[in-house]
Amino acid sequence: MWKIYALLSAFFAAATAILAKVGIKGINANLATAIRTVVIVFIAWGIILATGEIKEIKTLTKQNLIFLALSGVATGLSWIFYFKALEKGDVSKVAPIDKLSVAIALGLAFLILKEPIEAKTLIGGLLVVAGSIIIIL
Repeated sequence: MWKIYALLSAFFAAATAILAKVGIKGINANLATAIRTVVIVFIAWGIILATGEIKEIKTLTKQNLIFLALSGVATGLSWIFYFKALEKGDVSKVAPIDKLSVAIALGLAFLILKEPIEAKTLIGGLLVVAGSIIIIL
């Protein structure tokens, strides 16, 4: 099931780039990011409330809160820079460069989380990096 979720994530990430590029036309990228964030807050909390998962809030540990907060900071900064890049550049160049996050995540998962890395995963990550370099040049 995780592969289906990952493909859906990729599809909606692609849609995000196109919709965001149209949406930021004539406005500041920071304002656009703030509007997008409010929508996401309502959707996320709506899902939690609708599914009854709100009761799990009692199970949160200090570590959960710290790392989720740090993840939120990283997400916010990623979105701010992504929208700034979209404001100034073409989606066809910004989105693939943004996907360098794939290779960076692979490296960090290996170094920090001690996840094993298969040869095919390493090759795929290197191809992502190579593709991004070609687009940058």
